[in-house]
Amino acid sequence: MDEELIQRLESAVTRLEALSAGGFSGGVSPGEGEAAAVLDPSIIAFDDLRSQFAGRVRSAAEKIGGRVLDVTKIVEEAFEAQRELLIKIKQTQKPDMSGLAEFLKPLNDVIVKATKMIEGRRPDFFNHLKAAVDSLTALAWIAYTGKDCGLSMPIAHVEESWQMAEFYNNKVLVEFRNKDSNHVEWAKALKELYLPGLRDYVKSHYPLGPVWSATGKVAVSAPPKAPTPSAPMPPPPPPASLLSSESPQASSSRPTKGMAAVFDEINSGKPVTSGLRKVTDDMKTKNRADRTGVISAGGKEGRVSSPSFSKAGPPKLELQMGRKWVVENHIGKKNLVIDDCDAKQSVYIFGCKDSVLQIQGKVNNITVDKCTKMGVVFMDVVAACEVVNCNGVEVQCQGSAPTISVDNTTGCQLYLSNGSLETSITTAKSSEINVLVPGAGPDSDWGEHALPQQFSHVYKDGQFVTTPVSHSGG
Repeated sequence: MDEELIQRLESAVTRLEALSAGGFSGGVSPGEGEAAAVLDPSIIAFDDLRSQFAGRVRSAAEKIGGRVLDVTKIVEEAFEAQRELLIKIKQTQKPDMSGLAEFLKPLNDVIVKATKMIEGRRPDFFNHLKAAVDSLTALAWIAYTGKDCGLSMPIAHVEESWQMAEFYNNKVLVEFRNKDSNHVEWAKALKELYLPGLRDYVKSHYPLGPVWSATGKVAVSAPPKAPTPSAPMPPPPPPASLLSSESPQASSSRPTKGMAAVFDEINSGKPVTSGLRKVTDDMKTKNRADRTGVISAGGKEGRVSSPSFSKAGPPKLELQMGRKWVVENHIGKKNLVIDDCDAKQSVYIFGCKDSVLQIQGKVNNITVDKCTKMGVVFMDVVAACEVVNCNGVEVQCQGSAPTISVDNTTGCQLYLSNGSLETSITTAKSSEINVLVPGAGPDSDWGEHALPQQFSHVYKDGQFVTTPVSHSGG
Protein backbone atom coordinates (compact mmCIF):
# COMPACT_ATOMS: atom_id res chain seq x y z
CA MET A 1 0.00 0.00 0.00
CA ASP A 2 1.21 3.52 -0.80
CA GLU A 3 3.14 5.05 2.10
CA GLU A 4 1.38 8.40 1.73
CA LEU A 5 -2.04 6.73 1.95
CA ILE A 6 -0.96 4.94 5.13
CA GLN A 7 0.07 8.25 6.72
CA ARG A 8 -3.29 9.79 5.85
CA LEU A 9 -5.17 6.84 7.35
CA GLU A 10 -3.10 7.02 10.53
CA SER A 11 -3.78 10.74 10.80
CA ALA A 12 -7.53 10.15 10.42
CA VAL A 13 -7.50 7.41 13.07
CA THR A 14 -5.67 9.73 15.48
CA ARG A 15 -8.35 12.39 15.04
CA LEU A 16 -11.14 9.85 15.59
CA GLU A 17 -9.51 8.68 18.80
CA ALA A 18 -9.24 12.27 20.03
CA LEU A 19 -12.91 12.81 19.30
CA SER A 20 -14.06 9.59 20.98
CA ALA A 21 -11.97 10.33 24.07
CA GLY A 22 -14.13 13.38 24.79
CA GLY A 23 -17.32 11.29 24.65
CA PHE A 24 -20.56 12.15 22.86
CA SER A 25 -23.52 13.82 24.54
CA GLY A 26 -26.73 15.55 23.52
CA GLY A 27 -25.13 19.00 23.62
CA VAL A 28 -21.95 19.91 21.86
CA SER A 29 -19.34 21.57 24.00
CA PRO A 30 -16.80 23.97 22.51
CA GLY A 31 -14.11 21.32 22.75
CA GLU A 32 -16.24 18.76 20.94
CA GLY A 33 -17.15 21.33 18.29
CA GLU A 34 -13.51 21.96 17.63
CA ALA A 35 -12.79 18.24 17.45
CA ALA A 36 -15.60 17.84 14.92
CA ALA A 37 -14.17 20.72 12.88
CA VAL A 38 -10.78 19.02 12.82
CA LEU A 39 -12.42 16.01 11.17
CA ASP A 40 -14.02 18.16 8.48
CA PRO A 41 -12.88 17.09 4.98
CA SER A 42 -11.58 20.58 4.22
CA ILE A 43 -9.32 20.54 7.30
CA ILE A 44 -8.07 17.05 6.51
CA ALA A 45 -7.30 18.19 2.95
CA PHE A 46 -5.42 21.20 4.33
CA ASP A 47 -3.32 18.91 6.52
CA ASP A 48 -2.54 16.82 3.45
CA LEU A 49 -1.51 19.99 1.62
CA ARG A 50 0.92 20.88 4.39
CA SER A 51 2.44 17.43 4.69
CA GLN A 52 2.77 16.90 0.94
CA PHE A 53 3.94 20.31 -0.30
CA ALA A 54 5.18 22.30 2.72
CA GLY A 55 7.15 19.25 3.82
CA ARG A 56 9.14 19.32 0.57
CA VAL A 57 10.00 22.98 1.08
CA ARG A 58 11.15 22.25 4.64
CA SER A 59 13.30 19.29 3.53
CA ALA A 60 15.07 21.39 0.90
CA ALA A 61 15.53 24.29 3.34
CA GLU A 62 17.16 22.03 5.93
CA LYS A 63 19.81 21.13 3.37
CA ILE A 64 20.54 24.85 2.85
CA GLY A 65 20.16 26.09 6.42
CA GLY A 66 20.69 29.69 7.57
CA ARG A 67 18.17 32.37 6.72
CA VAL A 68 16.51 30.19 4.08
CA LEU A 69 15.57 27.70 6.78
CA ASP A 70 14.40 30.53 9.04
CA VAL A 71 12.03 31.98 6.46
CA THR A 72 10.77 28.49 5.58
CA LYS A 73 9.84 27.94 9.23
CA ILE A 74 7.86 31.19 9.13
CA VAL A 75 6.04 29.96 6.00
CA GLU A 76 5.12 26.80 7.90
CA GLU A 77 3.99 28.95 10.83
CA ALA A 78 1.76 30.99 8.51
CA PHE A 79 0.10 27.85 7.13
CA GLU A 80 -0.42 26.59 10.69
CA ALA A 81 -2.06 29.93 11.58
CA GLN A 82 -4.36 29.62 8.56
CA ARG A 83 -5.33 26.10 9.60
CA GLU A 84 -6.37 27.36 13.04
CA LEU A 85 -8.41 30.11 11.41
CA LEU A 86 -10.16 27.62 9.12
CA ILE A 87 -11.18 25.60 12.17
CA LYS A 88 -12.47 28.70 13.99
CA ILE A 89 -14.41 29.84 10.90
CA LYS A 90 -16.55 26.70 11.16
CA GLN A 91 -17.55 27.74 14.69
CA THR A 92 -17.87 31.52 14.19
CA GLN A 93 -20.44 33.76 12.58
CA LYS A 94 -19.33 36.06 9.78
CA PRO A 95 -17.93 39.23 11.40
CA ASP A 96 -17.98 42.82 10.23
CA MET A 97 -14.84 44.45 8.80
CA SER A 98 -13.40 45.47 12.17
CA GLY A 99 -14.15 42.05 13.60
CA LEU A 100 -12.58 40.37 10.57
CA ALA A 101 -9.35 42.32 11.06
CA GLU A 102 -9.17 41.20 14.69
CA PHE A 103 -10.06 37.62 13.70
CA LEU A 104 -7.23 37.46 11.13
CA LYS A 105 -4.68 39.08 13.44
CA PRO A 106 -2.74 35.82 14.17
CA LEU A 107 -2.08 35.31 10.47
CA ASN A 108 -1.23 38.97 9.95
CA ASP A 109 1.27 38.87 12.81
CA VAL A 110 3.15 36.01 11.14
CA ILE A 111 3.27 37.88 7.82
CA VAL A 112 4.60 41.00 9.58
CA LYS A 113 7.22 38.81 11.27
CA ALA A 114 8.32 37.51 7.87
CA THR A 115 8.43 41.00 6.35
CA LYS A 116 10.93 42.13 8.99
CA MET A 117 13.45 39.64 7.58
CA ILE A 118 13.86 41.70 4.38
CA GLU A 119 13.83 45.16 5.96
CA GLY A 120 16.91 47.30 6.30
CA ARG A 121 20.20 46.27 4.78
CA ARG A 122 19.90 43.72 1.97
CA PRO A 123 20.39 40.31 3.67
CA ASP A 124 22.03 37.17 2.32
CA PHE A 125 19.83 35.05 0.06
CA PHE A 126 17.60 38.06 -0.51
CA ASN A 127 15.83 36.46 -3.50
CA HIS A 128 14.92 33.42 -1.39
CA LEU A 129 13.57 35.59 1.42
CA LYS A 130 11.70 37.92 -0.91
CA ALA A 131 10.06 35.03 -2.79
CA ALA A 132 8.92 33.40 0.46
CA VAL A 133 7.69 36.63 2.05
CA ASP A 134 5.78 37.78 -1.04
CA SER A 135 4.21 34.35 -1.42
CA LEU A 136 2.50 34.68 1.98
CA THR A 137 0.17 37.25 0.44
CA ALA A 138 -1.64 34.31 -1.16
CA LEU A 139 -2.92 33.25 2.28
CA ALA A 140 -5.04 36.42 2.37
CA TRP A 141 -7.67 34.62 0.26
CA ILE A 142 -9.25 33.74 3.60
CA ALA A 143 -10.26 37.42 3.98
CA TYR A 144 -12.52 37.30 0.91
CA THR A 145 -16.07 38.24 1.95
CA GLY A 146 -17.64 39.24 -1.36
CA LYS A 147 -17.08 41.14 -4.58
CA ASP A 148 -17.00 44.49 -2.75
CA CYS A 149 -14.30 43.51 -0.24
CA GLY A 150 -11.42 44.72 -2.45
CA LEU A 151 -9.89 41.28 -3.08
CA SER A 152 -9.99 39.08 -6.15
CA MET A 153 -11.83 35.78 -6.01
CA PRO A 154 -9.90 33.28 -3.84
CA ILE A 155 -8.51 31.20 -6.73
CA ALA A 156 -7.47 34.29 -8.71
CA HIS A 157 -5.97 35.88 -5.59
CA VAL A 158 -3.71 32.88 -4.98
CA GLU A 159 -2.52 32.91 -8.61
CA GLU A 160 -1.94 36.68 -8.68
CA SER A 161 -0.06 36.64 -5.38
CA TRP A 162 2.29 33.93 -6.61
CA GLN A 163 3.02 35.88 -9.80
CA MET A 164 4.50 38.62 -7.64
CA ALA A 165 6.64 36.12 -5.73
CA GLU A 166 7.64 34.21 -8.87
CA PHE A 167 9.74 37.15 -10.07
CA TYR A 168 12.24 36.49 -7.24
CA ASN A 169 11.74 32.73 -7.28
CA ASN A 170 12.90 32.66 -10.91
CA LYS A 171 16.03 34.56 -9.88
CA VAL A 172 16.86 31.75 -7.46
CA LEU A 173 16.44 29.18 -10.23
CA VAL A 174 18.69 31.12 -12.59
CA GLU A 175 21.36 31.87 -9.98
CA PHE A 176 21.76 28.33 -8.65
CA ARG A 177 20.79 26.13 -11.60
CA ASN A 178 24.42 25.14 -12.23
CA LYS A 179 25.71 25.70 -8.68
CA ASP A 180 23.58 24.01 -6.05
CA SER A 181 20.64 21.70 -6.73
CA ASN A 182 19.31 22.18 -3.19
CA HIS A 183 18.42 25.80 -3.92
CA VAL A 184 16.74 24.79 -7.18
CA GLU A 185 14.77 22.10 -5.34
CA TRP A 186 13.69 24.65 -2.72
CA ALA A 187 12.47 27.15 -5.35
CA LYS A 188 10.52 24.48 -7.25
CA ALA A 189 8.97 23.15 -4.03
CA LEU A 190 7.95 26.65 -2.96
CA LYS A 191 6.13 27.20 -6.26
CA GLU A 192 4.35 23.84 -6.03
CA LEU A 193 3.18 24.74 -2.53
CA TYR A 194 1.02 27.48 -4.08
CA LEU A 195 0.63 26.29 -7.67
CA PRO A 196 -0.92 23.76 -7.76
CA GLY A 197 -1.04 23.10 -3.98
CA LEU A 198 -2.93 25.98 -2.36
CA ARG A 199 -4.73 26.94 -5.58
CA ASP A 200 -6.23 23.47 -6.06
CA TYR A 201 -7.15 23.30 -2.38
CA VAL A 202 -9.05 26.59 -2.54
CA LYS A 203 -10.63 25.55 -5.82
CA SER A 204 -11.93 22.31 -4.28
CA HIS A 205 -13.16 23.60 -0.91
CA TYR A 206 -13.51 27.40 -0.90
CA PRO A 207 -13.94 28.71 -4.48
CA LEU A 208 -16.29 31.46 -3.24
CA GLY A 209 -14.44 32.21 -0.01
CA PRO A 210 -14.62 30.78 3.53
CA VAL A 211 -17.98 29.45 4.76
CA TRP A 212 -18.82 30.92 8.15
CA SER A 213 -21.08 29.26 10.71
CA ALA A 214 -24.69 30.47 10.84
CA THR A 215 -25.17 29.50 14.49
CA GLY A 216 -21.66 29.82 15.90
CA LYS A 217 -20.22 32.34 18.27
CA VAL A 218 -19.91 35.99 17.31
CA ALA A 219 -16.45 37.31 16.48
CA VAL A 220 -15.55 40.12 18.85
CA SER A 221 -14.17 43.34 17.42
CA ALA A 222 -11.07 44.89 18.90
CA PRO A 223 -12.13 47.13 21.82
CA PRO A 224 -11.02 50.76 21.69
CA LYS A 225 -7.90 51.37 23.70
CA ALA A 226 -8.69 53.24 26.90
CA PRO A 227 -6.01 54.94 28.99
CA THR A 228 -4.90 52.76 31.87
CA PRO A 229 -4.24 54.14 35.37
CA SER A 230 -0.55 53.44 34.92
CA ALA A 231 -0.45 55.40 31.68
CA PRO A 232 -0.51 59.12 32.46
CA MET A 233 -2.78 61.39 30.46
CA PRO A 234 -1.12 63.76 27.98
CA PRO A 235 0.11 66.86 29.82
CA PRO A 236 -1.81 70.12 29.27
CA PRO A 237 -0.25 72.86 27.16
CA PRO A 238 2.51 74.60 29.10
CA PRO A 239 1.58 78.00 30.55
CA ALA A 240 3.15 81.15 29.23
CA SER A 241 6.59 81.82 30.65
CA LEU A 242 6.54 84.00 33.77
CA LEU A 243 9.66 85.74 32.51
CA SER A 244 8.06 86.74 29.22
CA SER A 245 5.64 89.56 28.63
CA GLU A 246 4.22 87.85 25.53
CA SER A 247 0.65 86.67 25.60
CA PRO A 248 -0.19 83.10 24.58
CA GLN A 249 -1.52 84.42 21.27
CA ALA A 250 1.76 86.16 20.55
CA SER A 251 3.79 83.07 21.39
CA SER A 252 1.79 81.03 18.88
CA SER A 253 2.91 83.26 16.03
CA ARG A 254 6.64 82.75 16.44
CA PRO A 255 7.39 82.56 12.66
CA THR A 256 6.75 86.34 12.41
CA LYS A 257 9.02 87.14 15.34
CA GLY A 258 11.88 88.08 13.04
CA MET A 259 9.84 90.70 11.15
CA ALA A 260 8.43 92.03 14.41
CA ALA A 261 11.98 92.55 15.62
CA VAL A 262 12.75 94.54 12.47
CA PHE A 263 9.77 96.86 13.00
CA ASP A 264 10.63 97.23 16.68
CA GLU A 265 14.10 98.37 15.66
CA ILE A 266 12.68 100.90 13.19
CA ASN A 267 10.23 102.30 15.75
CA SER A 268 12.87 102.57 18.44
CA GLY A 269 13.91 106.02 17.22
CA LYS A 270 17.54 105.03 16.57
CA PRO A 271 19.13 105.96 13.22
CA VAL A 272 18.32 103.07 10.89
CA THR A 273 21.54 103.52 8.89
CA SER A 274 23.87 103.53 11.84
CA GLY A 275 24.92 99.93 11.33
CA LEU A 276 25.55 100.11 7.55
CA ARG A 277 29.05 100.10 6.02
CA LYS A 278 30.09 102.86 3.65
CA VAL A 279 30.75 101.79 0.03
CA THR A 280 34.05 103.26 -1.17
CA ASP A 281 34.98 103.85 -4.84
CA ASP A 282 37.19 100.77 -5.09
CA MET A 283 34.28 98.58 -3.93
CA LYS A 284 32.03 99.69 -6.80
CA THR A 285 31.63 97.15 -9.63
CA LYS A 286 32.67 99.55 -12.40
CA ASN A 287 36.02 100.15 -10.69
CA ARG A 288 36.88 96.52 -9.81
CA ALA A 289 39.67 94.96 -11.86
CA ASP A 290 38.28 91.45 -11.49
CA ARG A 291 34.98 92.39 -13.07
CA THR A 292 35.03 93.12 -16.81
CA GLY A 293 32.39 93.17 -19.48
CA VAL A 294 33.99 90.26 -21.38
CA ILE A 295 32.81 86.69 -20.76
CA SER A 296 35.84 84.42 -20.66
CA ALA A 297 35.83 81.28 -22.81
CA GLY A 298 36.88 79.20 -19.83
CA GLY A 299 33.89 80.29 -17.78
CA LYS A 300 31.52 79.59 -20.63
CA GLU A 301 32.93 76.11 -21.18
CA GLY A 302 32.64 75.40 -17.48
CA ARG A 303 28.93 76.17 -17.55
CA VAL A 304 28.30 74.17 -20.69
CA SER A 305 30.25 71.12 -19.53
CA SER A 306 28.47 70.87 -16.18
CA PRO A 307 25.37 68.72 -16.63
CA SER A 308 22.06 70.18 -15.61
CA PHE A 309 19.98 67.76 -13.58
CA SER A 310 16.34 68.50 -12.85
CA LYS A 311 14.99 67.37 -9.53
CA ALA A 312 12.78 64.31 -9.76
CA GLY A 313 9.11 65.01 -9.26
CA PRO A 314 6.83 63.25 -6.80
CA PRO A 315 6.09 59.53 -7.21
CA LYS A 316 3.17 58.94 -9.52
CA LEU A 317 1.00 55.97 -10.49
CA GLU A 318 -2.15 57.12 -12.23
CA LEU A 319 -4.33 56.69 -15.32
CA GLN A 320 -4.36 59.82 -17.48
CA MET A 321 -7.25 60.59 -19.85
CA GLY A 322 -8.41 57.00 -19.49
CA ARG A 323 -5.78 55.81 -21.99
CA LYS A 324 -2.30 56.04 -20.47
CA TRP A 325 -0.95 54.66 -17.20
CA VAL A 326 1.93 56.80 -15.91
CA VAL A 327 4.39 55.36 -13.36
CA GLU A 328 7.10 57.86 -12.44
CA ASN A 329 9.82 58.53 -9.86
CA HIS A 330 9.30 55.51 -7.60
CA ILE A 331 12.35 54.46 -5.57
CA GLY A 332 12.54 51.23 -3.59
CA LYS A 333 8.89 50.28 -4.18
CA LYS A 334 8.64 46.51 -4.70
CA ASN A 335 4.85 46.17 -4.76
CA LEU A 336 3.63 48.48 -7.54
CA VAL A 337 0.58 46.95 -9.24
CA ILE A 338 -1.67 47.95 -12.16
CA ASP A 339 -4.66 45.62 -12.10
CA ASP A 340 -7.48 47.60 -13.73
CA CYS A 341 -6.27 47.89 -17.33
CA ASP A 342 -7.44 46.95 -20.83
CA ALA A 343 -6.04 46.40 -24.32
CA LYS A 344 -6.61 50.04 -25.36
CA GLN A 345 -4.39 51.50 -22.64
CA SER A 346 -0.62 52.02 -22.65
CA VAL A 347 1.84 52.02 -19.74
CA TYR A 348 4.71 54.53 -19.48
CA ILE A 349 7.33 53.94 -16.78
CA PHE A 350 9.84 56.74 -16.21
CA GLY A 351 12.61 57.55 -13.73
CA CYS A 352 12.02 54.61 -11.38
CA LYS A 353 14.80 52.95 -9.39
CA ASP A 354 15.07 49.69 -7.45
CA SER A 355 11.35 48.99 -7.85
CA VAL A 356 9.06 46.27 -9.23
CA LEU A 357 5.88 46.89 -11.23
CA GLN A 358 3.33 44.16 -11.95
CA ILE A 359 0.82 44.69 -14.79
CA GLN A 360 -2.12 42.31 -14.37
CA GLY A 361 -3.95 42.23 -17.68
CA LYS A 362 -3.51 42.94 -21.39
CA VAL A 363 -2.35 46.42 -22.43
CA ASN A 364 -1.56 47.99 -25.80
CA ASN A 365 2.01 49.14 -25.23
CA ILE A 366 4.62 49.29 -22.45
CA THR A 367 7.54 51.74 -22.37
CA VAL A 368 10.30 51.67 -19.75
CA ASP A 369 12.34 54.89 -19.94
CA LYS A 370 15.36 56.05 -17.90
CA CYS A 371 14.95 53.45 -15.13
CA THR A 372 17.64 51.78 -13.03
CA LYS A 373 17.38 48.33 -11.43
CA MET A 374 13.69 48.22 -12.37
CA GLY A 375 11.64 45.03 -12.66
CA VAL A 376 8.52 44.83 -14.83
CA VAL A 377 6.21 41.80 -14.93
CA PHE A 378 3.35 41.84 -17.44
CA MET A 379 0.85 39.44 -18.97
CA ASP A 380 0.08 40.37 -22.59
CA VAL A 381 0.97 43.26 -24.89
CA VAL A 382 -0.88 44.03 -28.13
CA ALA A 383 1.83 46.13 -29.82
CA ALA A 384 5.27 46.14 -28.17
CA CYS A 385 7.29 46.43 -24.97
CA GLU A 386 10.06 49.02 -25.24
CA VAL A 387 13.08 49.50 -22.96
CA VAL A 388 14.87 52.80 -23.57
CA ASN A 389 17.79 54.56 -21.80
CA CYS A 390 17.81 52.11 -18.89
CA ASN A 391 20.43 50.43 -16.73
CA GLY A 392 20.13 47.00 -15.12
CA VAL A 393 16.44 46.28 -15.75
CA GLU A 394 14.52 43.00 -15.77
CA VAL A 395 11.40 42.40 -17.84
CA GLN A 396 9.25 39.27 -17.58
CA CYS A 397 6.51 38.39 -20.09
CA GLN A 398 4.06 35.85 -18.70
CA GLY A 399 1.78 35.86 -21.75
CA SER A 400 2.51 37.07 -25.28
CA ALA A 401 4.26 40.06 -26.82
CA PRO A 402 4.74 40.51 -30.60
CA THR A 403 7.80 42.76 -30.21
CA ILE A 404 10.29 43.67 -27.49
CA SER A 405 12.77 46.43 -28.29
CA VAL A 406 15.83 47.45 -26.25
CA ASP A 407 17.49 50.74 -27.12
CA ASN A 408 20.46 52.53 -25.51
CA THR A 409 20.38 50.24 -22.46
CA THR A 410 23.12 48.63 -20.39
CA GLY A 411 22.09 45.41 -18.70
CA CYS A 412 18.68 43.92 -19.50
CA GLN A 413 17.28 40.52 -18.50
CA LEU A 414 14.29 39.34 -20.55
CA TYR A 415 12.20 36.44 -19.20
CA LEU A 416 9.93 34.85 -21.81
CA SER A 417 7.07 32.40 -21.30
CA ASN A 418 6.13 29.51 -23.54
CA GLY A 419 3.55 31.77 -25.18
CA SER A 420 6.10 34.46 -26.07
CA LEU A 421 8.94 32.37 -27.55
CA GLU A 422 8.13 33.72 -31.03
CA THR A 423 8.57 37.33 -29.87
CA SER A 424 10.70 39.53 -32.15
CA ILE A 425 13.49 41.13 -30.09
CA THR A 426 15.18 44.25 -31.48
CA THR A 427 18.30 45.78 -29.87
CA ALA A 428 20.22 48.96 -30.67
CA LYS A 429 23.12 50.69 -28.88
CA SER A 430 22.71 48.22 -26.00
CA SER A 431 24.91 45.75 -24.13
CA GLU A 432 24.59 42.87 -21.66
CA ILE A 433 21.24 41.68 -23.00
CA ASN A 434 20.27 38.18 -21.81
CA VAL A 435 17.11 36.29 -22.71
CA LEU A 436 15.86 33.46 -20.47
CA VAL A 437 13.40 30.90 -21.82
CA PRO A 438 11.60 27.99 -20.08
CA GLY A 439 13.04 24.52 -20.29
CA ALA A 440 11.52 21.69 -22.30
CA GLY A 441 9.74 20.13 -19.32
CA PRO A 442 7.90 21.50 -16.25
CA ASP A 443 10.88 20.66 -14.02
CA SER A 444 13.56 21.76 -16.48
CA ASP A 445 15.85 24.70 -15.74
CA TRP A 446 15.56 27.98 -17.55
CA GLY A 447 17.80 28.42 -20.59
CA GLU A 448 19.84 31.62 -20.74
CA HIS A 449 20.90 33.13 -24.07
CA ALA A 450 23.13 36.19 -24.47
CA LEU A 451 22.29 38.41 -27.43
CA PRO A 452 25.37 39.54 -29.42
CA GLN A 453 26.53 43.11 -29.08
CA GLN A 454 29.53 42.97 -31.42
CA PHE A 455 29.26 42.46 -35.18
CA SER A 456 31.65 41.89 -38.05
CA HIS A 457 31.02 43.63 -41.39
CA VAL A 458 32.68 42.11 -44.49
CA TYR A 459 32.40 43.49 -48.04
CA LYS A 460 31.51 40.52 -50.23
CA ASP A 461 29.96 40.21 -53.69
CA GLY A 462 29.22 43.91 -53.96
CA GLN A 463 27.65 44.31 -50.51
CA PHE A 464 28.47 44.20 -46.82
CA VAL A 465 27.69 40.99 -44.99
CA THR A 466 27.14 41.39 -41.24
CA THR A 467 27.57 38.55 -38.77
CA PRO A 468 27.68 38.54 -34.96
CA VAL A 469 31.10 38.11 -33.37
CA SER A 470 31.51 34.94 -31.32
CA HIS A 471 34.28 34.49 -28.77
CA SER A 472 35.69 31.08 -27.99
CA GLY A 473 37.62 30.16 -24.92
CA GLY A 474 40.29 28.30 -26.92
